[in-house]
Amino acid sequence: MAVTEINKENLEAEFLKSELPAVLDFWGPKCGPCLALMPKYHELAENPKYEGKFKFCSVDTSKNRRVAISLKVMAQPTFLFYKGGQEVARISGDDTTIEAITAKVDELIA
Repeated sequence: MAVTEINKENLEAEFLKSELPAVLDFWGPKCGPCLALMPKYHELAENPKYEGKFKFCSVDTSKNRRVAISLKVMAQPTFLFYKGGQEVARISGDDTTIEAITAKVDELIA
């Protein structure tokens, strides 16, 4: 399962109205912590235990500032978790670790 790239055209259909619980990674090409976390995030998305149970998405904020602004994302990296069309969690700043992201994903599919 690949990470779905999000932009203003597909934000609603692919993420906000996803039938599966979903996470959206806000990153930028000049964000060191974002780039360090990205390979681990993509590896998590490829884990077969999430196939058909969870959706992983990503948005490059340097190209999609309006998406970040519309969801009130002020820092990178930030991960938004949605379930049933509603934001249920947000991880940002120093709390942004692959362990924290994995724990939240596992919680939402339990």
